[in-house]
Amino acid sequence: MKIFISDFAPNQTVSTTFLVKSKELRSKKTGGQFALLTLSDRTGEIVGQWWDNFEETLDTFDRDDIVFARGFVNSYRNHLQLAIHRVRRCEEHEIDLAHYFPTTKHCVEAMFAELMGVVQEFGNPHLKQLLENIFADEATVKKFKRCPAAKSMHHPYLGGLLEHTLSLTKLCRKVAGHYEGIDLDLLLTGAVLHDFGKIDELSYERGFGYTNEGQMIGHLSMEVIMVADQIKQIPGFPEELRRHVLHLLLAHHGKLEYGSPKLPLTPEALMLSYLDDLDSKVEAMQRLIAEPHAAGDWTRITPMFERPIYRRRTIEAAPAPPAKEITAAASSGSAASALAEPGAGKEHKRNRKPDSRPDSFNTPFEHLTELIKE
Repeated sequence: MKIFISDFAPNQTVSTTFLVKSKELRSKKTGGQFALLTLSDRTGEIVGQWWDNFEETLDTFDRDDIVFARGFVNSYRNHLQLAIHRVRRCEEHEIDLAHYFPTTKHCVEAMFAELMGVVQEFGNPHLKQLLENIFADEATVKKFKRCPAAKSMHHPYLGGLLEHTLSLTKLCRKVAGHYEGIDLDLLLTGAVLHDFGKIDELSYERGFGYTNEGQMIGHLSMEVIMVADQIKQIPGFPEELRRHVLHLLLAHHGKLEYGSPKLPLTPEALMLSYLDDLDSKVEAMQRLIAEPHAAGDWTRITPMFERPIYRRRTIEAAPAPPAKEITAAASSGSAASALAEPGAGKEHKRNRKPDSRPDSFNTPFEHLTELIKE
C-alpha cells in the first residue's frame, strides 16, 4: 500500500514507493561517500540520505525511475528527511503513475472549456481565428491540458500550464478595464500564448525535465516560431497586428536578464509581463506556505524569492466595545463631533454672526471650509 510523503511523521519507519527526482554521490565529513537522493510523489518530495551499503544497488535505478525504499524519517531544520536503509527498482506491474505526479486540483476539462469561452468572445476576427486554428489540433490540445507551467518554479504540476494560462486571462480582463485604450483581445491573445511553447519545451511523461528542443531553443523562441507560422496561414492578417502579437511573446519575461530578447514597448506588453510575474509568484508563495511538514513561522528559502516567507496567520479582529460604552459616547458627543466643532463651549477668537455657521458639520472638512470662507 502506498504511503504518501504528506503523511510522514518524524521518528517513523516507512516502506513505500517513490519517484526518483535526482541521485548523486556526496563526500562524508569523516571520509568516504554517501548517496543523496531526492524522492517524490504527488504530495511532495523528501531528501533521502543513504549512508551505507548502497554501492551494489545504486546503479540499478536512475532518475525518473520508480523505486521501493525503506528508511527512517527524521527532522532537520524543520524539514523531514529520510535515512535510507535500502532501495530497489520497481517493476511495471507495481506502479500506479497517478501516485507520483502532482496534478492541478481543478477540473482540466472545465478550465479548458472556460478558456475557449474567452476566445469565443473576441471581437477581433483575426486573433480569434489564430487561436481557433492553434487549438484545432487534437495532439496540441492534449499536450496543453497535461503540461506543467514550469519544472519547479510555479504551477509545477500536470495541468499547471492550463491553470496558469486561465488565471492570467482572468487577471488581464480585470486590470485592462481600469485603463483606457487597452486592446483587450490583443492582451488576451498574449495571455493565452505567452507560455505555449512549454508544451514542447518540457518533458512530463515521467519526471519533469526539458526536451532537447527545449534545452537548445527554449519555449519563448519556440512559441514565436509556431505563432508566426500560424499567422502566415490566415489570409489578410494585418501586418501591424502580427508585430504586436509577436512582441507580446518576445517581451513577456519583462527584462533582458530574465530571457526576454525585447523589453515591453506597448501598454499591452507591459501589462502582460507584470501580470504573468504576479500570477507566477503568488502561486509559488502560496504553495511554499502550504508545504507539508514545514514548521515554524518562516518557510525555507527558494531560488524564486531568495528569502524566507512568513507563514500567514489569522489576525483576530478587535472586540466591539460594550453597548453601554457606545450609549455613553453618543450622549456625550462623538469624537467626530468634537473635531467638527473645536472649541465648542468656548468663545471663538473671532466674532461671528449668530447664523454665520451651521449648528453642526458632517465632517471636519466642512468646518475647515467654512473657516476658510470667513
